[in-house]
Amino acid sequence: MTTILDTIGNTTLLALRRVVPANGARILLKLESENPTGSMKDRMALAMIEAAEADGRLRPGGAVVEFTGGSTGVSLALVCAVKGYPLHIVTSDAFAREKLEHMRRLGADLKIIPSANGRMTAQLTRDMIEAARVIAADTGAVWTDQMNNTDQMAAYDRMAAEILHQTGGRIDGFVQSVGTAASLRGTAEALRRSVPALQVVAVEPAESAVLSGGPTGSHGIDGMGAGFVVPLWRPAVVNRIEQVSTADAKAMADRLAREEGVFAGTSTGCNVIAALRLAEHLAPGATIVTIMCDAGMKYLSK
Repeated sequence: MTTILDTIGNTTLLALRRVVPANGARILLKLESENPTGSMKDRMALAMIEAAEADGRLRPGGAVVEFTGGSTGVSLALVCAVKGYPLHIVTSDAFAREKLEHMRRLGADLKIIPSANGRMTAQLTRDMIEAARVIAADTGAVWTDQMNNTDQMAAYDRMAAEILHQTGGRIDGFVQSVGTAASLRGTAEALRRSVPALQVVAVEPAESAVLSGGPTGSHGIDGMGAGFVVPLWRPAVVNRIEQVSTADAKAMADRLAREEGVFAGTSTGCNVIAALRLAEHLAPGATIVTIMCDAGMKYLSK
């Protein structure tokens, strides 16, 4: 082992014991909180930076820029700190203060875009994207552009390989919340190559259910629900879309902590609610895998 980046991945797959479906189906939670920054985004940040290095876009002395709700920024800050690249982050006061401070402590330079009442909206996402574009144009920094960057798919191929190994290939459903859609799409497509009949469920905020054809709106769930149909979204990948409200997501996150000892963020609460709903449509004894996207310690201020 050479650096902390070598500890990314190979996370535990945990069977929930008390937050379980009535029909006896199993819900397995991939504990991405075990990654160095406590988030699944460590995987994609490393994949994007390594791809930029490999094709010559990012060279020694170069810099990186990205817009982010926090977790991607923290993960990029970790990777850039280890590799020695200055990092410009565009983010907002809509996101947990812990994430912003974590990025700063890892050396990132932050540009904060004000939000409307501390909520995530489509306009806020677009404002952050434009600010990142301007910084890239002005400084020559490499914009990792997570909304469009397919280099991150390699990270989710690896996650899928881990899940298949840990389940022995016996998996009936996969559930994941949609931010950029990369983790849902990349993991599901890789899983389906081995399990063609896999049921895949996407999860979005009920207050901004744009993937389901609803109107854009504001919500309080970090890391998902951009407020518009994101470029990496592919409807054909999923069998169903579940909508979960901010209040229900927070309530499930609390329940996971108190009943399972799993202290996770609200996007994980969304995932578990959707996994429970999927179980109602599957046979007793089915196995559903979903993701603990990150650790709850990132959200104490919220």
